[in-house]
Amino acid sequence: MDVARLGLAHGPLEVSMERIETVRAVSRQLRRPVGILVDLPGPKVRSAPFSEDGVRLEVGSVVRLAEAAPGDHSSGERVAIDLPGAVDLLVPEDQVALGDGGVRLVVEARVHDGVLARVLSGGVLRGRPGVALPADRVPLRSPTDADLEMLDRISDCGVDAVAVSFVQSAEDVAAVRLAVGGDGPMIIAKIETAQAVTDLEAIVRVSDGVMVARGDLGVRLPLEDVPHIQKRIIRTGVAYGKPVITATQMLESMITAPTPTRAEVTDVANAVFDGTSAVMLSAETAIGVNPVAAVEAMSRITRRAEQEFDYEAWGARMGREQIIGLHDAPTTVRITSAITAAAWRASVDLDLAAIIACTDSGRTARMISRFRPTCPILAMTPYVETARRLTMAWGITPLVMDAHSKTDDIVWFAVEQAVREGLIKPGDIVGVLVGAPDELDPTTDVLRLVRVR
Repeated sequence: MDVARLGLAHGPLEVSMERIETVRAVSRQLRRPVGILVDLPGPKVRSAPFSEDGVRLEVGSVVRLAEAAPGDHSSGERVAIDLPGAVDLLVPEDQVALGDGGVRLVVEARVHDGVLARVLSGGVLRGRPGVALPADRVPLRSPTDADLEMLDRISDCGVDAVAVSFVQSAEDVAAVRLAVGGDGPMIIAKIETAQAVTDLEAIVRVSDGVMVARGDLGVRLPLEDVPHIQKRIIRTGVAYGKPVITATQMLESMITAPTPTRAEVTDVANAVFDGTSAVMLSAETAIGVNPVAAVEAMSRITRRAEQEFDYEAWGARMGREQIIGLHDAPTTVRITSAITAAAWRASVDLDLAAIIACTDSGRTARMISRFRPTCPILAMTPYVETARRLTMAWGITPLVMDAHSKTDDIVWFAVEQAVREGLIKPGDIVGVLVGAPDELDPTTDVLRLVRVR
């Protein structure tokens, strides 16, 4: 895997902090950069926990929805909802979805301590499944006060990215940016509400990446719309040079099965063909019977799909679209965009052995990544934090190198390190993207074509 994602909605924050240390220790041991993405709970409503073995709700049965008390648990007869006042707002005919929307209920009557609801579609519920309530009756905003408190407590752990749940507008992302600071971790906006889909381009502009959060998208929007929304989110994110993560139910059957279904394999491959930067496992590795097998299966599927990807057609289309996507971006970004487009063209014309992106922030590497070149992208950076954050982008091998004060030295030592690592060899032609390191606002404005000696 390239990134470890920790859902802060599950378990005490202290446990997540211990897991961060574990990932860091293993990453150092393997000498392999692994990014850490923490997923804020957001305003998602959850039930009190069901038993470890799970509880099946049968179609036609009636359950009571009630407000959860401290230490409460849910059962097949009573589902405790962990949001004060939410149950009081429900009225007959309201529909409520549990989990990823597979279990649906309709409210039939009020009782003295909640409401009675009939099961329209049944299924097994485990852990603390999400509860989707009518959006017009129970409005929710992100980030919550609890999210901001978690951010403050976990800031010293050096996480690489923060996923913001239930984003509805660019202002939600700005609120998290203010909390983490300009030099803080990457901010990944989870697109899982109708409002976020409507305001997609504005959200992408202010985020460092986006996630196609298909679980809640499928609960809040018609299921038949989800594949088309997925493609739109991926196209928009890539056009702006922002990593896109496709998530939820990718290998869902591997929670209990040793192998994925044919449909799941096709789904993962199609996400690759759509141009996604990354694919994410959720319950498959969180509660699945064999997390390692799930990661191995995902790796095999994506590597095979990459063999069929039409890189040249993608890069040519991106060359046309990049001007549209960045027409009102700052000059430094547009210059970087233009020079990376030239690097992609050179990789095709000269069959480059590699493109070396010398970068402080990671932006240069992400911008060339948009073009999906057929040659490796080697990101050379003096900052280990940048190297870890680049694990979320497509096709990048991040390497930490010493800092240098002259452009010529940066190029020389970057090529030398790539040779030393065995990534290129004498006789290869490589493209090196670099800028002047002494500028106040560094811009990648140089492409050097170097024959390795």
